[in-house]
Amino acid sequence: MSHPALTQLRALRYFEEIPPLDAAQLDWLLLEDSMTKRFEQQGKQVTVTLIQEGFVTADAVQDELPLLPQEPRYWLREILLCADGEPWLAGRTVVPESTLTGPELALQKMGKTPLGRYLFTSSELTRDFIEIGRNADLWGRRSRLRLSGKPLMLTELFLPASPLY
Repeated sequence: MSHPALTQLRALRYFEEIPPLDAAQLDWLLLEDSMTKRFEQQGKQVTVTLIQEGFVTADAVQDELPLLPQEPRYWLREILLCADGEPWLAGRTVVPESTLTGPELALQKMGKTPLGRYLFTSSELTRDFIEIGRNADLWGRRSRLRLSGKPLMLTELFLPASPLY
């Protein structure tokens, strides 16, 4: 199962440098904190529509492979993050199977819980980088995060209803 927003997310093309955008857009795209929390600060009820969640082979995560360890399986989670029922963001999380040990096993049980609620409560969270991408008129970003030093990739596409625009 897929969703048109996730097709657009996978079509993002990333800039080598930060593109010339206004300060408000850069504030959204370069946010280091939880996007879930930022949406809630807008006075919105944040919910997750789960599109796909489960183990996949490397073939399903070709775009992320150069940035992650080579493994036979990856945990893939694709969602829409909604604010008051309106989709504001499409998200794709790719987790190498070797990351799913200890407390990080919780990543397999996120279900309809926003990823930010888990990630940003960990004192062991670091971010290697944020890359800004674009597909047609839509902006997105991807980050390699580490939980206790173990990597995962998070890609986010800001949908037309989001306050980024």
